[in-house]
Formats: sequence, structure tokens, C-alpha cells
Amino acid sequence: MEEQEIVLEMKEISKSFPGVKALDQVSLKIKAGTVHALMGENGAGKSTLMKCAFGIYHPDEGEIFINGEKVYFADTKNAMDHGISMIHQELHPIRVRNVMENIWVGRIPYKKIGGIKWVDYKTMYDQTAGLFDHLGIAVNPREMVSNLSVSHCQLLEIARAVSYGAKVIIMDEPTSSLTDGESELLFRIIRQLTAQKVAIIYISHKIEEVLTISDEVTIMRDGKLVGSWASNEMNMDLIVNRMVGREMTNRFPPKNHKPERVMLEAKNLTSQNPHSFKNISFQIKKGEILGIGGLVGAQRTELMEAIFGLRKTAGGQIFINGTEVSIHSPSEAIKHKMALLTEERRSTGIFPMLSVEENIVMANQSAHKKEYTGGRLFLSRKKRTLDAKKYVDSFSIKTPGLKTQIQYLSGGNQQKALLGRWMLINPDLLILDEPTRGIDVGAKYEIYSLMEQMASEGKSVIMISSEMPELMGMSDRIMVMCEGRVSGIIEGDEVTEERIMHLASAVEKTESSDKREV
Repeated sequence: MEEQEIVLEMKEISKSFPGVKALDQVSLKIKAGTVHALMGENGAGKSTLMKCAFGIYHPDEGEIFINGEKVYFADTKNAMDHGISMIHQELHPIRVRNVMENIWVGRIPYKKIGGIKWVDYKTMYDQTAGLFDHLGIAVNPREMVSNLSVSHCQLLEIARAVSYGAKVIIMDEPTSSLTDGESELLFRIIRQLTAQKVAIIYISHKIEEVLTISDEVTIMRDGKLVGSWASNEMNMDLIVNRMVGREMTNRFPPKNHKPERVMLEAKNLTSQNPHSFKNISFQIKKGEILGIGGLVGAQRTELMEAIFGLRKTAGGQIFINGTEVSIHSPSEAIKHKMALLTEERRSTGIFPMLSVEENIVMANQSAHKKEYTGGRLFLSRKKRTLDAKKYVDSFSIKTPGLKTQIQYLSGGNQQKALLGRWMLINPDLLILDEPTRGIDVGAKYEIYSLMEQMASEGKSVIMISSEMPELMGMSDRIMVMCEGRVSGIIEGDEVTEERIMHLASAVEKTESSDKREV
């Protein structure tokens, strides 16, 4: 068999940031027409290495070669000119513009009429429609991006990367926001691209997915290269062991908690938005982990945001410990000992320019008050530092220091910092929206252990998840939603992947969502 051409080579790349060496002499070879998976725990240096390949960062040491020719990327445009494109884990579409403008931003086609330059909307529409038709993406090119779901924004980013005609496409957690069906569409697109000799660098924490789609696997740990192997030589246990440097015999912690009396009850909750959730009723008990499953558009996030006071309801009631409450804002939810970890940590979670310490103590400022002096209120710096350090240590957050800006931490470490923020208010109800999206197996286990610990202490945990093993492995009961309604609440022997998908696809619907099933 003819040896495949090396389209991208990175030799002994090193990169440091204040207080941390992110990459230490890392080398990588990418062959044309292959899918090369890049794996490692959060903080291993995967995204940093790829940002060096895409011109976002400049390596402190090392060399980059394209088709055997040494190159230096001054910026991302320079990288794209050399055939490198990248789909980032954190999406940043221009939400106030439409889909086709997002696809062709920086490359908008123009035409001249009467000597005046005008945007050629017809050409832009035709090119976008043709691209989407070629890729099998069912999105209207004229749709405003602000109206799109996270998953459709992800598909938009994939289409834009393809539109550049790149020879190497870097995909950083591309299926983190996609349903199983959309993931299959992505895999079809990837196979289509590799058949055209395009190389895909595929960063993912989903091991089953990597073993399915990739030709080679490179594993990194703590900024260093562990090694590269053919995918058919690997299995889940080998990958986990080489990623974390230790055996992981169980994916989920043992269950020691025992559900007790009802902590929160929702009755006939209906959104003010007529296209959102309607007549939702459910209960969660003290010491229970309630999973919420469903496909994209099921309105799971919208329901939880309404319970937390972020969205308005047109009707329904919420009871906490048997007493009806009115929650119109997050501050009121926090007073009722509720916490919400949002799905999009970058846009609705962290304050990127603030330090790790400031991000952790953000929701609990009142606990750090000093005595009034001269009529002014002061915050105790010592208390803030001690509280932040408590969770940096207990959650094993990898950071050069408490004063490091949180934007420089890996996604998993940012997520753990946000969990620390909510643990400081000692919540009775913790709502987690896709808590392990883009998180490695080691960090996932730590988050699962925290959930189990909270439930064992009599706290209530609600977890929205699109990962079926996670939903089944951690939940006491699973509430499945479809098109804004509860289609079933299942537990015990009823919990199977087929049953969940059956309910999520609206094959069965309840007449009233407080019934278990039809």
C-alpha cells in the first residue's frame, strides 16, 4: 500500500504561559486523507497545540511544516492561506447576522451597479445553499443565527471550515453539542472530506466515537506527548490508561445515596414563549439525582432556566419543601438554596478576564463582608482567598495560581471552578446542564463523585445530559422531554437506551405530564 503523504508536521513544539508550561517538546505528524484523533485530559495541551498549528499562538520553540515546507503562521489568516482551518470548541458566531453572512464573513461577495459596490446577496445565498446541499445540512441560509440552537451553530462552523477548501481541518470537540443523528451527519461529512484527501485532526473526549471515526490516535498528558498509535491497535481501557496514567475500572462512582421526601415540585409550568415548554409537572426528592433526557429542541434547558428565574412563565406553580414559592430572578433562586451550572460555560458561566479566585467567589459575596468602617462596606480578601483555595484544592483544579485569569485554564478546569462557585452557597438543589460536555474521563469522574456526594448528604441534583451512558449511569429516575412536554418518567428496569430514545422521539406522549407514561 502506498504510504500516505504527510500534510502537516509539528516538530518539538513548546509553549509557555505565565506560571505554566503548556507544551513541552511535542511532535505530531498528520497524513493526508486520514482522521487523526488528539486525546488527553483537560489541561493536557491539545487545544494549545492546535492553536499553534492555526496561528492563534506562536510557539516558543519548534517548527511547523506543510507538505514538507517549513512555515511560520503570523496569524489565522496566514494559516488558512496555507490550507489550515479550525472549528473551535467554544462557538463564537455573529448572532445578529444571518447564516450565510456568518459563512462568508471576511469573504462577502460584491457586485457593482452604476459604479457602486453592493453586497451580492444572491451569489452568497446560492453558494451557501449549494454548500449546505452538498453537506446535507438542513438550515435556511437566511435564518438569523440568534434563532439557531447550539447544535445548528456547530454545524454552521463545520460548513464554514469546509467552505475554505482547507487541506487540514482541526475539529475541537465537534460533537459536544450534537445529537446522535447530527453526529452521524458529521461523520458522513468527515468521510466525504477524507475521500478528497483532506486531513482531519479530531479532538474529542468521547472514546467510543474516536475508535469509530479515527485512523490514528495521539495522546498527550501534562503538556507532553505520550505517543501515537493506529486506532485499530487501541481500545477504551488502553486509551484511558494512557490518558490519565492510571487504571479506571469504573466510569461511575458507587451509589450510596437514598432518596427521601419531595424537595421541589413543579406543577403545570408553562413558558411565556408559546413555542417553548407547556404544562410540565415533576418532582425531585431530597437525596435524589434526576436525569433529564431528550433531543435538541426538547426545551430541557429552557425549563430549568425558568425554574431558576432566568425565563418568564405564563402559568404553573413551584413548591419547595411543600411551600409554594415565586422565583422571578436568579437572586431569588439562590435565596431558596438553588444553583444552576449552565450549558455554555464560556458565554454564560465564566468571567474570562477575572481571576480564578474572583470567578469562584462570585455568587457568595455576602459571605465575605467585613464590618462597616466609616459607613462603607468592605470585603475580606482573606476569606475570599480561603474559600477559593478550598475548592481549587478539593476539585484538583489545575491553575498556576488563584490570581490567574480563568480564560487561561482548560475547559474542564473552568467547569470545576464554576462548580466550586455554586458549592460555596451550599445549595439544596443543584441543576447541572450538560455538566461534562467537553470534559475528559478523569474530570468527569470527579464531577460524578461530587453529584453522588451531594445526593448522599440529602441534597437534590438535576442533570440535563445528551450522553446516554451518563444519563443511565448517574440517574435514579430519568424524565424524558420531547417538543416542550414530558413524554415519560422512567426508572429501574424500564431504563434502556431504546426506551429513552422511544420517548425522546415522541413515539409516546402523556396527556398530562404529571402521569408517568401512557
